[in-house]
Amino acid sequence: MAMWRSIGALIGASIAAFALAGCTGGAPPLPPAPADAARSEREKQAFVEALKPLRAGRPVVAVLALNEGTEMTDLLLPHAVLRRADVAEVRIVAPRAGRVSLYPALEVDGAQDFAAFDRLHPAGPDYVIVPAMIADDNPEVAAWLQQQAARGARVIGVCSGARVVGRAGLLDGRRFAGHWYDRSTLLERHPGASYVPHQRYVVDRGVATTTGITASVPAMLALVEAIGGPEKARALATELGVASWTPVHDSSPFYLDTGRRVDFLLNKAAFWRGEHWRVDVQDGADDIALALAVDAWTRTGHIGVDAASAAGPVRLRSGLVLLAQPPREGTERLPLSSSLKPVPQLDRTLCEIGERYGAARRDWVMLEMEYPAASVAAACGGGRPAA
Repeated sequence: MAMWRSIGALIGASIAAFALAGCTGGAPPLPPAPADAARSEREKQAFVEALKPLRAGRPVVAVLALNEGTEMTDLLLPHAVLRRADVAEVRIVAPRAGRVSLYPALEVDGAQDFAAFDRLHPAGPDYVIVPAMIADDNPEVAAWLQQQAARGARVIGVCSGARVVGRAGLLDGRRFAGHWYDRSTLLERHPGASYVPHQRYVVDRGVATTTGITASVPAMLALVEAIGGPEKARALATELGVASWTPVHDSSPFYLDTGRRVDFLLNKAAFWRGEHWRVDVQDGADDIALALAVDAWTRTGHIGVDAASAAGPVRLRSGLVLLAQPPREGTERLPLSSSLKPVPQLDRTLCEIGERYGAARRDWVMLEMEYPAASVAAACGGGRPAA
């Protein structure tokens, strides 16, 4: 029940903030990105070079979490990609050991608390991955993040995790990416900071940031390349179904006009008021496909999703424990395709959302996830999404 109160508070705060933002929320649209493949490759290589390990030995990666609410895909995707790569020791770290409630759905177990992590790694982690959190100003999180950055950890803020990074004082005077909706807020909060359009990930003096939710896999593949080399990154990209992990990204479709603002408010007000679905899971379930599908379906505003397993909690492919309850009769199953590689599951899911709720709702989910239209148009048989 506490989790639902927290999620409700987040939604209420989002609606209030959005209403107060008026015409400035999310900042105005940008001009289209110039096509420059050579520049994109140079930017990727600069990112890779900037994130190469500084210390000898196997790197340590801390995926930071807030127990009361951490964005599901921001946490599960980086953790799963890095665990699959097997190039570093990867731990989820939170103020308290144990469970982490994820939003917009699901709950995992197995976080290490700050004190325990610090005892095991007194020199600190080599990298800290920072997802979006239900509260971007938690003092324990900010203090621990500041401490690790001072010890030399490179920090990577995923999506609205940039807000958490900023609250720790690590964006002032730096170039940043971040989710498109946070652009104005981050510029107002952080003197001398500058927004970089048309790049999925950016690094500036040991602090990296990414655009929306779907940028986490490309950014993590670039980190895998930095730690394990290009062949390791290429092999993993093929396994995941990713064609490219350069930072190329057209930021111009991602903004709010009047119609989209109304859609935003209605979507948030209707959150989880519709159907309740279950996703059937078992040991070895793929974290990446699961997170992308559940996140997208839940962001339609029409459904809530619970993990279901007759055996109770299950261990995902990454080794993380996902909490699950026995399946309830009469609940619809969330569709997952076993024939797809993990990342293309999102394209298939978006097609299914369009078939069920219409192209406008599909395009809204893509807007929230900051996901480009091209691959979805191909997956859906050539239909052209609007955003």
